[in-house]
Amino acid sequence: MKRLLLLFFIIFGLNIQAQTEKSDKLYFSDALVMHLPKYNQEAKAAYRHRQFEEADRLFENFVTTKLKGTYIDNFKFLNLKEKEVALYDYKKPVYLLTYASWCIPGKGEIPALNELADKYRDKIDFVILFWDKKETARKLSKQFNSHINVLYVDETRNNHSYVVENLKHSLGLPTCYLIAGDREIMDIKRSIFYPYNLSKEKSFELNYEAINSAITNNLIGNSKNKEPVKWSAIAPD
Repeated sequence: MKRLLLLFFIIFGLNIQAQTEKSDKLYFSDALVMHLPKYNQEAKAAYRHRQFEEADRLFENFVTTKLKGTYIDNFKFLNLKEKEVALYDYKKPVYLLTYASWCIPGKGEIPALNELADKYRDKIDFVILFWDKKETARKLSKQFNSHINVLYVDETRNNHSYVVENLKHSLGLPTCYLIAGDREIMDIKRSIFYPYNLSKEKSFELNYEAINSAITNNLIGNSKNKEPVKWSAIAPD
């Protein structure tokens, strides 16, 4: 009987500890609710006065102080077969890049992504998310190789409003989310558009170096990049 009671208290204590650890997690969507209005007010003022360097500084500070270290929500998207795909379905660290047909990637960016997806396919899941209709996403997907997962959200269908509000309307696009294996956000970056008068070779080189640096600094060899914790029952959709 004493052994059973001891076992009960051990299990009970572990459950309490687990619940405490889970409750300590701050999710990306919650951080946006708390801090996005102030950031938007300051950023809009900077853009209104054409203070572009200040706007960039505000974005970097917002990401560093308010969003890095939060946990990405288990957002839901659609693949090109119209099957729902949850972000937590991916088992490795995730390189998530958001695009749209009206926002053209910088010259050299897609070839660099394709090569890096080949290089890191065993360590990282590469995901391209289009804010577009399925037909447009399917057409654009032909630019990417088979190691890049192409998903889409068609906001005109009004069934992904939560995702649109948090991932598109909050930080704009194109935006890159570097997500560790335990689903902690390691960094968030905006795409860099290099001058169009650069050669294809130089543009590819600059994009490759920038993306590879982001990956190696945040998603490769990081102690957090292990099998993700299966919190699907408690993590927000």
